[in-house]
Amino acid sequence: MPIGETRRWSVEDVWALPDDGNRYEAVDGELLVSPSPRYVHQHVIGAMHLQLGTWLRGPGKGIGIALVAPADVILDPYTLVQPDLFVLPPVSKAVMFGQEPAPAPLLAIEVLSPTTARNDRLKKRPRFQRAGIECWLVDVESHLVERWTPDADRPEICVETVTWAPERAGASFSLALAEIWAEIGD
Repeated sequence: MPIGETRRWSVEDVWALPDDGNRYEAVDGELLVSPSPRYVHQHVIGAMHLQLGTWLRGPGKGIGIALVAPADVILDPYTLVQPDLFVLPPVSKAVMFGQEPAPAPLLAIEVLSPTTARNDRLKKRPRFQRAGIECWLVDVESHLVERWTPDADRPEICVETVTWAPERAGASFSLALAEIWAEIGD
C-alpha cells in the first residue's frame, strides 16, 4: 500500500513556481529542478549556437531558428522542457511573441553537468525521441557528443564533428567539436 501519492506536475504547475534562479521542467508529469549552469556549460552552448545559427542563416536557410534556454518547449500538458539549445522550424510572429504555442523542435541539445546528466540522459532524451526530435547530449568532461536520432537504440558517439541532416536541407550541418574542446582546454 503506497504511503503517499506522487504529484503529477502539469505545464501550468511549473509556470506557477517561483522565479528563484532554478530551472524547473516537467517530463511526463515528473518535476525536474536544476541550478544555474557553470560557465563552461554556457561557453559550450554559446559556441554551438554561433555555428548552428550561422548555418541556419546560410546553407540551412529556411530550416528554422536556433534558440537557447531559458525558453519553454511544451511537448504535452505534462511535459515542459528547456533544452540548452534547440532548433524550431520556421515560426510565425504570433509564436515568436508568445501568442501561439511553438511547434516541437527539430533538434534539442543538452550539455551534461553533474547536476543534470541523469535527468538529461534518462528522462529528457527518451522524451525527445518519443516526440520525434533528434537529441544531442554534450559531454564536456569526455569531449564527445552522443547523437540520438528519434528511432535510435544507441547513440552515435561523435568526438571531432557531429552532423545534422534535417529534412528539406540542401546540405548537412557539421559542428566542429575539436574547436570547442580546444577553447575550453583539458
